[in-house]
Amino acid sequence: MPELPEVEVVRRGLERWVAHRTVAEAEVLHPRAVRRHLAGADDFTHRLKGHRVGVPSRRGKYLWLPLEDTGQAILAHLGMSGQLLVQPQGSPDEKHLRVRVRFADAHATELRFVDQRTFGGLSLHETTPDGLPDVIAHIARDPLDPRFDDEAFHQALRRKRTTVKRALLDQSLISGVGNIYADEALWRSRLHYDRPTSGFTRPRTLELLGHVRDVMREALAVGGTSFDSLYVNVNGESGYFDRSLDAYGREGLPCKRCGTPMRRRPWMNRSSYFCPKCQRPPRVSS
Repeated sequence: MPELPEVEVVRRGLERWVAHRTVAEAEVLHPRAVRRHLAGADDFTHRLKGHRVGVPSRRGKYLWLPLEDTGQAILAHLGMSGQLLVQPQGSPDEKHLRVRVRFADAHATELRFVDQRTFGGLSLHETTPDGLPDVIAHIARDPLDPRFDDEAFHQALRRKRTTVKRALLDQSLISGVGNIYADEALWRSRLHYDRPTSGFTRPRTLELLGHVRDVMREALAVGGTSFDSLYVNVNGESGYFDRSLDAYGREGLPCKRCGTPMRRRPWMNRSSYFCPKCQRPPRVSS
């Protein structure tokens, strides 16, 4: 699934091409694409029509488009293959086009939600006083958020009694970090993914957060990580941070720091990539 950098790339594209435009009409081409909007496809399209889209927002991996003066927002679940594309009106439909939104202005572009595997979707939700869709109000701030509280995160790590990679992927502690960027930050921090967090010192936590932020910013600068054609920006362009990865996907290749062959281990229905020399496992695994 896309992580913070990929979602932020999409958000920035939507801010440029979609913000402050009024919806003329919406069309749902596959009902599964709006299955999380429990009132159904007709209600979804009716509620969008005539409303002005505000500045797209993001928290972690979650992206939404507020509808101005309604107290509601369109929440986008990109899932495994969801794409939000800005395309010229009249251009050929994508094979897996699910939702189309046309605007009431002179710009000859429309917003399209394309989803090959149909795991993603769009839904309309009430927003909290902070402007978040109510269904994601429990999601923690992400590490690039200026209001992210480093000290609160450190204290939560100490209390949680978990392992460091589990903590990085816990959206109630820190949002936006997924499997790829967790492995990258842990490699830079020389931490094994199974290292218990209960013994983390404050400097260790701050060092880890620094590496998480560095990885995120570097990935964001080059459009995120695209291993296939599914992770693209609103113009259909892929990111290329995959060329700079130090850990993820490098099983058997030499560690860029010490030359030891990198390893991969199954982990929570995923994989963890690490250097067995630089990231030694803890003596007792939690």
